[in-house]
Formats: sequence, structure tokens, C-alpha cells
Amino acid sequence: MNQRNTSDSTSTKSSVSTDIRDQVPLYLGQTGNHFAHRRYAELHCISNYSFLRGASHPEELVQQAYELGYDAIAITDECSYSGLVKAHKTAKACGIKLICGAEFVLTDAIGPEASPACRLILLASNRQAYGQIASLISKLRKRSEKGTYQLSLDDLQVGLSDCLGIWVCEGQNVEQLATVGAQLKNLITRLWIGLGLFHDGQDLSKTANALTLSTTLKLPIVAVNDVHTHCPERQGLQNIMTAIRLKTDIQNLGYQRFCNAERTLRPITSLQQLYPDEMLAQTVAIADLCQFNMDELRYEYPKDLVPPHLTAARYLRQLTFAGAAERWPEGISSDTLELIEKELTLIGKLNYEHYFLTVQDIVQFARSRRILCQGRGSAANSAVCYCLFITEVDPARMHLLFERFVSMERNEPPDIDVDFEHERREEVIQYIYTRYGRDRAALAATLVTYRPRSAIRDVGKALGFDLDALELLAKSLAWWDKNQDISERLRSIGIDPDSVKAQHFVRFISAIIGFPRHLSQHVGGFVIASGPVTQLVPVENAAMAERTVIQWDKEDLEALGLLKVDVLALGMLTAIRKALDLCNADPQQTDPLTIQGIPAEDPKTYDMLQQGDSIGVFQVESRAQMAMLPRLKPKCFYDLVVEVALVRPGPIQGDMVHPYLRRRQGLEKPTYLSPEVERVLERTLGIPIFQEQVIELAMVAAGFSAGEADQLRRAMAAWKRRGGLEQFRHKLVTGMRARGYNQDFAERVFNQIKGFGDYGFPESHAASFALLVYVSAWLKKHKPAAFYCGLLNSLPMGFYSPSQLIQDAERHGIEIRPIDVRISQWDHTLERRSSTTANRWALRLGLRLVKGLNKTHAERIMQAQAVAAIKDSQDLATRAQLSNQQLGFLARAGALANLIGHRHQAHWEVAGITPPLPIQHSPVTQKTATTHLQPPTQHKDMLDDYRYTGLTLGAHPMALLRNHDDFLGFCTAEQLAQKRPGQLVRIAGLVTGRQRPGTASGVVFLTLEDETGNINVIIWSSIMTRFRAALLQSRLLKIKGVVEREGLVIHVVAGHVEDISHMLHNDPEHADEHPDVFRSRDFH
Repeated sequence: MNQRNTSDSTSTKSSVSTDIRDQVPLYLGQTGNHFAHRRYAELHCISNYSFLRGASHPEELVQQAYELGYDAIAITDECSYSGLVKAHKTAKACGIKLICGAEFVLTDAIGPEASPACRLILLASNRQAYGQIASLISKLRKRSEKGTYQLSLDDLQVGLSDCLGIWVCEGQNVEQLATVGAQLKNLITRLWIGLGLFHDGQDLSKTANALTLSTTLKLPIVAVNDVHTHCPERQGLQNIMTAIRLKTDIQNLGYQRFCNAERTLRPITSLQQLYPDEMLAQTVAIADLCQFNMDELRYEYPKDLVPPHLTAARYLRQLTFAGAAERWPEGISSDTLELIEKELTLIGKLNYEHYFLTVQDIVQFARSRRILCQGRGSAANSAVCYCLFITEVDPARMHLLFERFVSMERNEPPDIDVDFEHERREEVIQYIYTRYGRDRAALAATLVTYRPRSAIRDVGKALGFDLDALELLAKSLAWWDKNQDISERLRSIGIDPDSVKAQHFVRFISAIIGFPRHLSQHVGGFVIASGPVTQLVPVENAAMAERTVIQWDKEDLEALGLLKVDVLALGMLTAIRKALDLCNADPQQTDPLTIQGIPAEDPKTYDMLQQGDSIGVFQVESRAQMAMLPRLKPKCFYDLVVEVALVRPGPIQGDMVHPYLRRRQGLEKPTYLSPEVERVLERTLGIPIFQEQVIELAMVAAGFSAGEADQLRRAMAAWKRRGGLEQFRHKLVTGMRARGYNQDFAERVFNQIKGFGDYGFPESHAASFALLVYVSAWLKKHKPAAFYCGLLNSLPMGFYSPSQLIQDAERHGIEIRPIDVRISQWDHTLERRSSTTANRWALRLGLRLVKGLNKTHAERIMQAQAVAAIKDSQDLATRAQLSNQQLGFLARAGALANLIGHRHQAHWEVAGITPPLPIQHSPVTQKTATTHLQPPTQHKDMLDDYRYTGLTLGAHPMALLRNHDDFLGFCTAEQLAQKRPGQLVRIAGLVTGRQRPGTASGVVFLTLEDETGNINVIIWSSIMTRFRAALLQSRLLKIKGVVEREGLVIHVVAGHVEDISHMLHNDPEHADEHPDVFRSRDFH
């Protein structure tokens, strides 16, 4: 309860209570309940899912209501069900009744100026009422811009027959309110007047109005408290959020902020002193009328896909064995047949046939359109999914654990993730909408929450901090900084972190981080139902046109066991398809090259990977993976499966990486404590690398059932966020000891399980990814020109910029030809070279690199090229219908060099072309004589290359600086290979990447690029602290350090760092005019 500090407020409170009790009409006491037993239900409560209004999480509100002894609590977010599932989970856990509802503002009730004072709360009395409210929310949201809605009385005419209504009216004009109330009473048959009293000087007038309206309209009054926080201490944050929402600061909020902290969950004793017993009794009576529980929601699978003469089980069996005949044309082995039958039986028992059929239908559509796709995740454990062409992992080649995907004890639907080409996924999404209709299909939501930088900006503005200081502070934060680092960053920009204002600032930032800001669309999670989705959950417009999203996220759907089909985008599938198309366009490619046709287990491909030559190769292109490849030395497909899974936070934190490598290198012998353990761990040399192995270990060594083992898997995936893993420790250790395993082994296994809390792969998921690793690596080795061209045409994706990929292509002998407006297409293309060269194809850069030029402009240029050769700039402008600005884009990018000349000349010439007047048919060139300008310097040309195309085919910046006195004695990336371990070296280069994995104990990994290649630099935390500004903000660095080497893997451990970014510019005074010319790619 919020403590009042003045005697005046206390006396006012008593006076208000007495006055109200004296004026309550007799019929309000018809419940006959004196309320001496202190019962209460809060019926008007918004969470932080009423964005920038509520200042508490739904879970906090429910937990606090339980601790205060409430009978029930209603979560009534504004025109939203977004917080309900989270509230439902907490309510189930603590045993309090949750009432589902929503709050609405009547926009046409009493005029636009007073409309916010007229609010309607709708509560779900039963399943039908729940659906009616969800449908109303959907209707209001879908006809409005994202994030808004409008409710009029007309919207209440039909469809709310089962709902309970509470009308909260705070206007002063009783006659107007009575008119509105009479209309509402006719529309909502079970209606109450809601009265909220907050010690704000308006309690008496509000009470008088409510009593007058109650008498006039014959409507009962119920106590409601317009709850915005779960405790009074959150009111400060609620004020901040109000200021953010209204785009002002708290000093200027005036009457738009609450005058006290009374809109919170208050003790029942406090409410008894404020409201008459009858008004409190009404809360319990209404709660008793609300019998709906979210557990009643039942998902019904779409039935459309099953032919009329077949059952779903028969149809799934038919499709499965038809696919099996294609997968194994020479016959199905007895083991595989047994596996298929086992899966089909389990799928039938759980009634999941329609789910598999739904996913199969989507995949079949994609395959019919030649859209590459592949299932991954736990679905790859399924032989049925393989037969349906949902996944590509052959159960005959892999150790699969179907219980990881579906089990009787899990009591939840399986989760099938399918990746599609990222540039063609929209075709699949629109097919789903067309196939099922927009009323039955919608994307799941994802929650956009406050992070440190957005919290700093918004909270700082609300507190009135200087905007420049806020921007400086936000930019000074690294992506890995924690909340507690903000105080130190404040000091670094000259703000005393011990000042009262700064302490408020830090406190509010810490409180708001993680709060929802708005809903966005999930990357591809679809909910598809047999009936209208809006009967399950409200639907609203997404920011993207032709998209609708539900108001629940992935975790909400999982909590309620609702089907979600993940239609995900994967750039590498696009790159592979484009590379294959380029290969098949080669006249010498007699047989069409497909993924399935790529030769398996190619020694040359593995040789390339063993060298760490994997830039651009799917999943193994990161610094950590490239360092692992020469150590692990993959020789077969299963080695790639291990490689993909090993370099993950889970195995790293579980101390699995180094023991595995020692055993693989023959330095340590695998040991197994029993044949059962050996069967589980033999394929990974006694080290549990995959999630399935952990599940199997729990089953064979500790006696867990399949369902218990899956519960363990879920707990280990979430224990760092929510805890819950320790409860399994006793069962695991006790079970292992009872079966003869020693304490040390049991504890080691448990610690390895804890490691998986930092993200580990299931074997099936790793196998799905390993397939794409192999395919992309084979293409890089055997079809390098097509590989790089396909990759560049699929950006943005992966770790590398176009500049880095182009440099890697050149190191692999690929000739790169510049952008040329006479030849270049929008995409990069391949051009035939002399047949005597090793690589028969050169790569021509495309117009997609020209900054400012869009695809429509490029298509007009391409049309002009197709008609006749482009003769000059005037011909280009005329036939491609280009404006002076668009010609300028081409000139500054160097795309006119072979048509006109160097950049200065090109700029001069296109500046003389003006668009045609309405009576003219072509542009006019306003030049009387040719003027020859001096070409730009090599340095200026390089800067403009980076500035306007993102890369250069000329000299690398370091090549231009190499002869400078400052770089005497510095070695290149290429020369590092000749340095001995422990040798002191000096290096310099462009900063192209920064990475600070959560598993690295504060270590930052830096990638520098010079004219000969890349240098990997290790920055220990002490060095990071000393040179923080340089390491975070520099674009060009000098580093002194020591060589660290293991075989082919070379790092430099930094000891001293210097920012020399100013040397990239000829004119130091203008060095910061284009800060984004050289940008690094930063990763966790």
C-alpha cells in the first residue's frame, strides 16, 4: 500500500469512505454478504502489454494479487490479449483465478475531447465470450494502422452476448454519461458501473456521479482500481513511461501523470476502508460469473488436405511410403521400415497426422516452384519427415532419437522448422494465406523489448537529459555491456553517477530493460487453424503490407500447446540455388547439377576445410569455426555434424571441446563406464556433444523415462533464465549411483548438462546444417566463380561484407571486373574468360552495389543495354530515362568510367545533362566544348569506391599506407605465417569484425584486414578496459602483440592498441565526415 505522509490525506481518505458508505443505494447490497471475510477480485488491471502505460509484467501482477489474498485478478490490457498467456502460466503455478478481458476507450461516446474518460472493460464469462472479445479486438486492430484502434458504439451492436461489461465513466457531464450508459446497457446485457477511488481530490465527485448513474440506469456499481503497477514503488517508472508515450519529459507532464501511486494492487484492508462492502462484494460476484480458463482453448488442425475418401492416418501413410519409394528406390531396409512404422503409430496415437500433412503440403508447394527448402531442428529426427521430403537427414546415415521430436509424455505438438530461400519465402507465405485464407492463418508475434541503448535514449529524454549527452552515452555502450556498466559509462562522458538524477536514471533504465515496446512479426512462425484464428487469439496488422500477426509470441503458443509451423528464411539456400543456376547455365555442364547430385565425401572439399579455408561456407565461416577446422580436420560428413555442434556455447561451457579434440588427435583414450554409456557416446569419443546424447544418458544411466528426459532437456535449455535444473540433479545423480556409476561421473555429466544451458545443438539439427556446410564447401572448391557470384547476389547474410568476399574470391584466382553501366546487370554475373585460364569465368560486379540506385533504375538501364550498345551519357540518360541524380549515383560509383572516364570527368559530363522539357523527346547536353579534368588521386578514388560501392578493386587502404614511416617494421597478414609463437609483432589493418561471445569471459576477438588477408586478434579484458574507446570506435588500428600459434591457426594477442582512423583520409580535418565508409560487423 502506498503510505500517505500528511494528516490531510488521511482525513480525506476517511471522509471519502464515510460519505460513500452513507450514499450507497440499498439494492447494491442484494448479495447479502457483509464482506467480513475480506474477499476481493481485481477486475481492471493493465500490464506492460498496454505498451508504455502499464508498469508491471503480467506475471508480477498475478503473483502480487495472490500474495495479497485476492480471489481473482483480471488482466485487461487495452484492446489486447498479449499478456494473457504469461499471466495464465503464473496463475496456474500459484493457484489464483485469472479472468481474461480487455479494456477499450469509446471514441465516439461523449465527444473526442472527453473520450478517454469513457472506458469499457469486457470480461470473458465463458469460452464463447473469450472468442467474442478476441474477434472484437481483431476487427478493431485490422481496420486501423498498426498499434492503433478505434471503438464506437456501433461496434458493440452484435457479437458480445456472453461478455460481462464494466463501464468506467469519469466525465463530469452526468446527462451525457447517462445517455451513453443507456446505450451501453442496451448493447451489453450484463453491465456494471466501475468506480475507482485514488485519493486524488476527485473521489467524491466520481462517487456522486456513479451513484446518480446507478440510480438512473438501474446498474450496480463495482469497485475497480485501474491498476497500472503491481506495487507502489513502480509508479516512478509509470511516470517515465507516460512521458515516453506522450513524447515529453516528466517535468512537463502536468495533469497527464497520476498524482500518486494509488493505481496499484492494494491490500484488501485498505480497500475496505475506501469502498462500501457491497461494491467489493460485486467484484467477487463478477469473478464467480467468469468460469473460462485458458486451458479450455483447443487447437483444431486444418482438415482441408485430406481427400474425402481417406482418413488422415491413411493419407499420411500413403504419402510417407510414396516418399520412401523415392528415397530408397532399391528398397527400404527392415530397420528403416520398423522406424517408420514406430513413428506412424506414435503420430496416430497423438492425433498429429494433420500437422504433418500441413507441413508436407507447404513443402510440396515450394518444391513444385523450385524453391529450395529444408527442415531442421528436432524434426530431422523423424524418418517420416524424411520420407515426406520435409527434411534431408537420412535416418540410415544418422543416429536419430524420435523421442526428441515426439513423445507420449510430452503432451505437446511437435515443432517443425523449415528453411526456405530467403528471397522467395514470401511466395510460400502468400501460398499459405491463399490456401487457408487470412481468417485461418496468421503469423506469430515476436516481442520487441527495451534494450540498454533504447532504454538510455527514452528514459534520458523523459528525465530531461541533454540529447547529445544521451547519444554519446548510448554509442559508448558496447553490445556486451550489462546494466551495471552504465554508471561507469556516465562517468566517462562527464556525468556524476552519484548524483540524484543520475541514480534515478540508472534505476529506471534497469527497471525498463526487458519491458515490451511493441509487437513485431515472428521470422516465420505461422498459426494455421481449422476455423477462424480470431476465436483463439486476436489478430492485428503487421508493419509489412499483406501481413497479419496474432498477439502471442512463440513461447505463448508453446505454453498452450497450439500448432505453429515455422516458415523460416535462410540466405544460404538462396545462394546455393543461384550458384547451381549459374553452373547449369554453363554449356559444358551436360547434366543438371542439383544438391542431390553433388558428389558425396569429396576429398578435395575436406582438404579445403582442413585448411580453414571457409569464408562464405555455411556455418563454418566464423572466426571460431575457422580456427576449429584445422584442429578437428574433418574427413567425412559426420565430422561436419560434430564441427557444427562443437563450436557452440553449450559444449564450450560444459568443457567438452578440448577433451574431444585431445581424443580425436589421439592424445587421450576414450573411456566408458558401461556398454550402455558406450553405445550413447561412442560416436563422439565419450564426450556428450549433442542434446540427444544427454537425453539418452539420462535414460540409460539414470533411469529417466523418455518424457522425464525431455523435461530435463527443456530445463537445461532455460535454467539460466528461469532456473529449475537443480530439481533434476538429485534424480540424475541418485539414478546413476544406483546403477553402479561413481559420484565423479554423475557430477561430470550434470555439469555438462548445465553447459547446454548456454545453447547446444541437437544432433539432428547439426546434421541438417552439415548438409548445407558440405554443399556450400563443395561449390566453393569446385565451382568457385558460381559460388562467389551466388553468395554476393544473396547478401546481406553471414559474417562477411561484399568487400571481404570479393577479396577472398581474388585470393582464389577469380578475376573481378568493375561495375560498368554498359554491361553490368542488377545482379553480379559471370563472364567467360580465355579458355587457357584455370578459372574459365570472371565475375562482373552488378549495379546492386551502386548506393542510391534502386532496382527499377537498373532495370531501365538493362532494357537499354538489350536494345543497343550504350554510346555515351546522353544516350544512357535518354534511353534509360535517368534523372541527373541517378546519373550522379552512377558517376560517383565509378560505373561510367568505361563510358566517359574517371569520376571527376563523369561528374562534370552528367551535370551538363538536363531532363527534357515536356515538348522535347530527349535530354539536352548544355556543353559547348570538351573540358578535361584532372583525375582523382589514388587515395581519393579508394575512399569513393568504399563510400559509394562498399568495396574497391584498386589498392587496399593498407597498401596505400604501407610505405608511411609509421608502418616501418609492421608485418602483414601473409607474413605472420613465418613468425614463431611468442614473437612480438606489430600489425595494422581495417577493423572488419568484433566479436565477444558470452562464453569468452570478457575476451574480445578482433578481425583486422590488410592488403594480404585477415588477422585474428585476441583482446583480453584488461586490454579492453585500457583501450576501450579505440577498440569500439576505430576503423583503422595499430596493434602491438605476441604471436600465438597452433598448427595453421594463428592469432595475435594484443598488448597495446592505437586508433589511427584519421590516416584513412588525406584531410584529417574532414576525417569524420563519412564515418560509415569503413564499417565493421560486430557479433556476440
